[in-house]
Formats: sequence, C-alpha cells, structure tokens
Amino acid sequence: MRMTVPVTYWLEHAWLGTQAEPGVAVETADGRITAVRTGAQSPPPGAETLRGLTVPGLANAHSHAFHRALRGAVQVGTGTFWTWREVMYACADRLTPDSYFALARATYAEMALAGITAVGEFHYLHHAPGGVRYADPNAMGEALIAAATEAGIRITLLDTAYLSSGFGEPPDRHQTRFSDGTADAWAERVSGLRPDPGGHVLIGAAVHSVRAVPADQLATVAEWAREHGAPLHVHLSEQTAENEACLAAHGRTPVRLLADHGVLGERTTGVHNTHLTDEDIALIGGSGAGTCMCPTTERDLADGIGPAAALQRAGSPLSLGSDSHAVIDLLEEARALELDERLRTRRRGHWTAAALLRAATADGHAALGRSGAGTIAVGAPADFTTLALDSVRTAGTALELAAETAVFAATAADVRHTVVGGRAVVRDGAHTLVPDVPGALTAAIAALRE
Repeated sequence: MRMTVPVTYWLEHAWLGTQAEPGVAVETADGRITAVRTGAQSPPPGAETLRGLTVPGLANAHSHAFHRALRGAVQVGTGTFWTWREVMYACADRLTPDSYFALARATYAEMALAGITAVGEFHYLHHAPGGVRYADPNAMGEALIAAATEAGIRITLLDTAYLSSGFGEPPDRHQTRFSDGTADAWAERVSGLRPDPGGHVLIGAAVHSVRAVPADQLATVAEWAREHGAPLHVHLSEQTAENEACLAAHGRTPVRLLADHGVLGERTTGVHNTHLTDEDIALIGGSGAGTCMCPTTERDLADGIGPAAALQRAGSPLSLGSDSHAVIDLLEEARALELDERLRTRRRGHWTAAALLRAATADGHAALGRSGAGTIAVGAPADFTTLALDSVRTAGTALELAAETAVFAATAADVRHTVVGGRAVVRDGAHTLVPDVPGALTAAIAALRE
C-alpha cells in the first residue's frame, strides 16, 4: 500500500476508549495519527468530515476467506460440523491462486464495508490438488496478501500447519492440499513469506488443531513463531469429538497437550475454546493466551457456547472473528458474546459496551500482532470506522449511550466510512477501491460453482 498524504479528519463524535466525545479533530500523516484534539466544535479548514460515531477500526481476528462462497448453501438442513466440513472441502478443491484472489479480494472488500480494518487470515489451503506444490510454494498465501492490499485492509496471514487428518492418520484426499508433510517443511515454506515495512502485511503462524498437527511436531511450529515474534493461533476444543479423540490418543485434553508442548503463551490465541474443563481455563488464562470467539459461526455450526467470561476472568484477553462468514459483522459478534452468555447463564450484564468494543478493536488487533492499534490516539495507526447515528437502528441515540447503541443496535449496514492508514477505503458507504463489491462477490462465487 502506498504512503498517504497528511489528512485531517473531523469526527462528529468519537469513541476515545471510555466515552464518546463530540467534535474531535484527528490529524494523520504517513498512515498514523499525529494529533487528536477534542472540543473542535466545527471542522477545521480542509478537514474531511465524518458524521456519526467514529470508533477505532474493527479487527476480524479469525477468517477463512474461501468460506464466503458457502454462505446460503450450508445454513439449512440436518447434520453436524463434520458433515458441513465435507461441503467446505468440495469448495476448497476448486480453488486456484487466481480464483482465490478474486474471492478473497471481494470478501475483504465486504469486510471493509463492515468497518473492518485488519483481518487475521487462518490460511491452510497451500498447494495444488493432490498436494503438488505450485512453482511459487506460497502462491495461495501471496494471493491472499494481494487481495487484502487491493481491498484496502491490513492482513495478518496466519500461515497454518496442517499435517494429518486425525490422531495418527495421514491427510485424506482433500487435505493433501493443506499439508507440507512435516512441521520442518512447513517452517521452511512459511519463512519465504515477508511482511511489508509499512505494517499492512504481517506474517503469523497457526496450528490448525491438535488433530491436524502431531504432538511431536507442535513445538516446531511454536518455536518458529517465537523466533519470528509472530502471533500463533490454533483452533482449540471446538468439538467434543476432537476432545474425546485427544484424550484417547494422549490421555489429556487438547489444552493440556498444547501446554505440555510449549504452544500456550502471550502471543498465542485459541480460536473457539468452546468445550473446556476448569483446568483448561486455568491453563489458558495463566499462560496469558488469548481467546478468539466467533459467535455467529459457532451457533451456525451448532458448536456450543464457550466459557468466554470465565476465560477472561482467568486472564485470557478476548477477540472476535467472523470465521466462516455466515455473516460479516463484528458488531453482531460483539453483542453475541454478551447475549450468548445471557442464554447460557440466564443472567444479564457480563460485559459493558466499552469492553465489547475493546474485544472488537484493541484486543483483536493485539491478537493479530498489532499492539498499539485499535485506539484513536497519537502514534496509533490511522485506522477508524464511522457508524451512522441516524439510521432506523440508531436514530434517537443519546451521546452518553452511543457505545451501547453501536454494540447492541447497529449493524455492518450502519458503517458509513472506513479509514485505513489515513486513507478513506469506504466513503459514504461505498468502497473507494472495489467499485462493485456485490458484483465481485457474485462473479467470484459463480466461478467456483460452474
């Protein structure tokens, strides 16, 4: 992405972490915020005006871009996560670097329209069908990076080790595209990926799951992440069947297995963390590992409701992801965290709106290796999102309740502006870089169904 010229934005209302302030002037240069001035009752000369409530840019901490092609095709009918997975594999089988770029570009553009300024792409579709490497072994990952760049959002490419089908089982015919054979071969390949100096592209690591990376190779992935100062993510205890298989194979839970092999730590994020024991919760929280909840996907796949409140009390920071993209709406993910906990406990008031916004912003960016992002403050990346306060969902909002309205009433449809690195990627509800996002999605998905 190019460096941006200095721009001053006048924010009609701005969320500055603890309250909404009226009239805030934000100066930006070289992609960062250089000044924040409250009490600006009118726009300074030459400033761009953003009317509504401006919050820090939203962080989508868990994405599988190609799952966007499944929306509407897998939401009805009977079955389980495991039957859904077969449909997902059939989609993955058809992707090439070119078709993946087209789909991801459109999907990331949809994210920008939803106010998302950074995505964590949990990427395991590495090779051609049959496991044959492309001439560029990172062709699929580079396609995702190029897609995010053209869509105008930041990406942390969480390159994923996926080596086995289950405990002691080789990859099946679908999964050969995912596997590098060994963790050492995975580390060699992923080392060929490079972040960009401007921070728009970061490279992270992921363990797909304890069933997909043999126990004796977990430490190799964790060590690569430590050596590179990279975030490390892992699908963790999403399914009871996986927990039972892990107990049968190793005599311990997936969380304990990861802890015993040095995977847990402050740079680690467990995705889902749904079916946990009290000891699991203590291990995750005690290590400082984060938890990425994906409520819209977890309910779509009938996974269950994870113990997010208990995890946070134990010391695990919370972030949010849209995962399978049943919907792309981080505001929905944020309120679902609270509302699902209400259903589970039959009690209200587990998180404040401010805490839920933090999960969708600062703590989400931190999970993606972007510490210091997710705040409207001097020195932070100039990434922010403006929500309309005059839509049918948000009209009548009192300023002192703006955060509550944003979290519990607004939707992605209320996003009016998205600024990334000081550049307006979405202006007045229209994407400035991808002129027809619905058309791009339609074309990319239709190409996979032909």
